This record gives sequence, structure tokens and C-alpha cells, in this order.
Amino acid sequence: MAFEELTDRFNAIFKKLRGQARLTESNMDDMLKEIRIALLQADVNYKVVKDFIAKVREESIHQKVLETLSPSQMVVKIVDEQLTELLGPEDATLNIPSTRPIVIMLVGLQGTGKTTTAGKLSYYFKHKLNKRVLLAACDVYRPAAIEQLQTVGQQVGADVFSLGSDVDPVEIASKAKEKAFNDHYGALIIDTAGRLQIDDQLMDELNNMKEAVSPEEILLVVDAMAGQDAVNVAMAFHEKLDLTGIIMTKLDGDSRGGAALSIKYMSGVPIKFSGTGEKMTDLDIFHPDRMAERILGMGDVLTLVEQAEDNISEKELKKTANRAMSGKFDLNDMVDNLKSVQRMGPLSSIMGMIPGMPKIDKSQMERVEKETVQIEAIVNSMTPEEREHPEILKYSRKQRIANGSGTTLADINRVLKQYEMMKDQMKQMEKYTKSGKMPPNMGGLMR
Repeated sequence: MAFEELTDRFNAIFKKLRGQARLTESNMDDMLKEIRIALLQADVNYKVVKDFIAKVREESIHQKVLETLSPSQMVVKIVDEQLTELLGPEDATLNIPSTRPIVIMLVGLQGTGKTTTAGKLSYYFKHKLNKRVLLAACDVYRPAAIEQLQTVGQQVGADVFSLGSDVDPVEIASKAKEKAFNDHYGALIIDTAGRLQIDDQLMDELNNMKEAVSPEEILLVVDAMAGQDAVNVAMAFHEKLDLTGIIMTKLDGDSRGGAALSIKYMSGVPIKFSGTGEKMTDLDIFHPDRMAERILGMGDVLTLVEQAEDNISEKELKKTANRAMSGKFDLNDMVDNLKSVQRMGPLSSIMGMIPGMPKIDKSQMERVEKETVQIEAIVNSMTPEEREHPEILKYSRKQRIANGSGTTLADINRVLKQYEMMKDQMKQMEKYTKSGKMPPNMGGLMR
């Protein structure tokens, strides 16, 4: 995640603060200095950092943090509130008309992922808002841009309107809007051309398009890895086009995340969506409060639950629960569960949403992903009877499975041990469900 280094720094700062017997003006100043350094190293704009530190200090004095019984908790609360204020402070929703298609212009520089984002946004409208989507191919300059949009449209089930590369983009947008209205689409998403840098020709074309189609939303697509350049781009586009929102891509990357923390404060334009992966499903509504909590290492359980609901059907959950309760949990179920978790996204992202979970480095994550592929290969090399009754697996059968899956006997035994552990956990849950009691250490989660 883009804020990983910043999260680690905040955790270290607050850990040191909790170790203080009491909070004084001196160690408060030391803490604020460390927060200031952490934000600057995360590539947050200098003015944003200066104002942020001033507000945290002001709120700490106003709420008399030095006099509270748990000053460190109060400081974390204040920092959380101020981060949310920087990022939002509230969820920014789309302006969707009730009786006609919403018209969205996607704008931005070349290479920020506008066309892919158009596909992701189409998927969001089609599968989450149940709206038919028309994509307009208005990038007539970049080689194969129209073909790329057509491929994206096929992937997400959206229609693509194109008049080729020899027609004025403003005319294409106008006729696409006419088709969207006449054919009762729910959304028109216009994929505009980008440039390597902002120029008058680009802005004139976009302004003419804006006047021609009167979009409800003009969304700027920016790359989180661009750092402060992204902030400058947002301010320039907003000055010319009066943006309604920002879609920030590559928030799952290794960037320092400063752009996300600076862009709303500096430009006044809210972040509405964040791109968190390469798949068409990897576009999330941007929740400032949830992002602030993730930055501070508090997790993001609400987003985790939403991702589970989006990727794991109620039928799958009931099937797993019923099989677990009836004691029929087998290796097929184990693989199905692993696939369900994989559909929710990268393991590191999932772990980052769970409060208190230890950090997983890249090598550990790669090892877990490799083991998951290996488990599936091993189970696929078994007969249906062996998957349903692993207890029949003796040496000769294991050797055959190892040869068929390109693994070793040790790998087979490891998978079977993991299966037995999962099965035991399922039995424990069944026992506690029947007794009406909570498993050990679970009671505190329900208070």
C-alpha cells in the first residue's frame, strides 16, 4: 500500500508516546516534530504539513490533552481527525441524475491509466449500480487507444461508441451523448485524450467538449506515484475545467502516498475513487475516515467486509457453514475457501485492513501466494475420493500425487496438516455455536 512507510512511522511515534509516564509540552513538541518529518518524507506538501501540525497542536491544547488520564489515546484521536480532514473530510459521492444518463468526462495526463480506469468505472456502474454503460472513444491521438477501449469494454460488458481516429473528439462526445440519451443508457463515460504535459491545445479541446456535453462529473485521473506533480496537475486542471472529483490510481503501489494527503487540501477537489490493483474490480469508493485509520494502523474492517460481500456470494458462505457444521469439511472446501480469499485481492491489502495484524513483507507474501498455488495443484492431482476422504492417503498415494503436482512428500504432508488444522477450527466453531458460548478470546470483540 502507498502509505506503508508512513504507517510504520506513525506506529513507532505512538508506541514511543505510550511509553511516556506522562505527556508534557516538551515530549508533545518532540512527537509533533517526528510527525512533521514523517509526513515530509512521505512527500506530503510542505504547506499541508505545516498547517496539519499547527491544527494538531491547537486541538491538543484546546482539548487539554496534557491533563487527560490517557493523553496518548487523545493524541491519536486528534491526529486521526485531522488526517480525515485532510483527505475529505467526508465521502464525496457522484452526482447521478434520476431520470437520465450520467455523463462523466475522464481527464488527465498521458500514462495515468484513464482508459483502464474508464473500464473500472464501467464495471462499478454495471455491477454495483445496475446501469448500462456506454464508453466514448475520444482519444483519437494515441496509437491503438480506441482498440484498447474496445477491449476494455468487452471485458466489463460495456458498449463502446467510436467514429474512428479522423473525427473531431468534441463531435464524437456529442454524438455519444445523443446515443446514450436515445438508447436509454444509465451512464456515458468519455475517455478523453491525454498529453505528456498540460498544454493550451489539450485544455481548449476539453473545454469545448465540456460545453458540448455538459457533464455531471469531470473526474481527473492521477497517479499516486507522481507525488507532488499530481497535486500541481490537479490544481492546473481544476483551474481550467472546474473538476468535480479525482480518481487516484496505484494506491496499492510502493509510492509514499503524499499526493493523496495533499491533493484535496491544496486543490479543493475531493478524491472520489481509488484504484487499488490491475483488475477491473479494483476500484474503490474513497472513504477519508477509513483511509485515515489505515494510515494510523487501525485497520479497515468495513472495507474488508464490503470486499467479502462483493467477492463471496451468500450461497458460498452458507455452503461452507453448512458443511462445517455437519462435519463434512473436506479438501475441496479448503481450496474453495482459498479461492474466495484470493478474489478479495492481494493478501497484503487484506491483512492491512485487519486491526493489529503483523506486517507481511514482500518475500513472505510471495511465499504465501506460492504455497496457495501449490495447495491447489496438489488437491487437483488427487482423485475425487481422496479429496473427500484424505484419511485414505498413504505413502503410495502421496507419492503419486507428488509426482502429478510436481511437489514433494513433505509438501503433501504440510497441506494435509493445514487441512487438519482448518477442520479442527471448524469443529471448534460448531461446538461453540451449539453451546451458545463464545470461543476463548472472542468475547471482547462482541462488547
